[in-house]
Amino acid sequence: MIIRYLSLIAATALTLVSPAHADEITVLSTNAVKTALEDLGPKFEQNSGHKLAITWGTAAQLKAQIEKGAAFDVAIITDAGANDLVRQNKLASRTPLARSGIAVAIKKGAPKPDLGSAEGFKKMLLSAKSIAWVEQGASGIYLKGLFERLGVAEQIKSKLKAVRAAGEAVANGEAEIGFTQVSEILPYAGAEVGGMLPPDLQSFTKFSIGLHNKDSKPAEALVKFLTTQEAAAVIKAKGLEPL
Repeated sequence: MIIRYLSLIAATALTLVSPAHADEITVLSTNAVKTALEDLGPKFEQNSGHKLAITWGTAAQLKAQIEKGAAFDVAIITDAGANDLVRQNKLASRTPLARSGIAVAIKKGAPKPDLGSAEGFKKMLLSAKSIAWVEQGASGIYLKGLFERLGVAEQIKSKLKAVRAAGEAVANGEAEIGFTQVSEILPYAGAEVGGMLPPDLQSFTKFSIGLHNKDSKPAEALVKFLTTQEAAAVIKAKGLEPL
C-alpha cells in the first residue's frame, strides 16, 4: 500500500515538472528578425514548455514555400506578403510586429559615407568598388527600382554582389559596402552601420506574424509573447522598430 502511494506521488510530481501540453511550433521567419528571435525564442521555450523549429529565409522565399503548401504554424514575413497570403486563405490571421528601414553596411572603422542627400548616395554607389545586397530580399527588390530611378543601374551593375547576408559579406571583406536592415548588420563584429538611406530615398518594410491555424493555442501563445513589451525591448535593441 505504501509502495503504491509513493509511486502515485512520484507520478504526480513528474506530471507537474513536465509540460502537459508541450508542442513543437514550426516557424518560417524572415532573416530580418533573426537576431531578435534567436534571443526571444529560448525565453519563450523556457516559459511555455513548447519548442520552436525555425526555418530562416527571405520573405519572398518563405511566401513562395507557403504558396506551394509548406507545413508551418507561424510565419514572420513582410506585411505585403502576409496580406496576400490572408487573401489566399493560407494565413488565418496577421499581427503587426516591427518595421525597418534600409541601412548601409560598412567595414568596421571605415569612413562613413555621406548619406545626407540623394547626390551623396549616388556618389557613394559610383565610388564603391563592390556592393553587396540580398537581391530577392525586401530591401533588394526596392533597391533595384531605386538604382534605375537614379540612373545608375547600368553603371553599378558589375559591382553588385548578390549574397545571403550583406552585413556578413562586408564583415568578411567580400564587398566594400552592403545594403540591408540594421538588424542584419549588428551581429557581425567586422561590420557596422554606415548610416540609413537619405529620407527622400528611404523605404520602410513592415513585418507581421501570421498564424496558419487560428485555433492553435501554442502558436497563438508565441504571437502573444512576441508582441509583449518585453519582446518589444529586445526587438528595438536588435535594430528594428516595434509596432
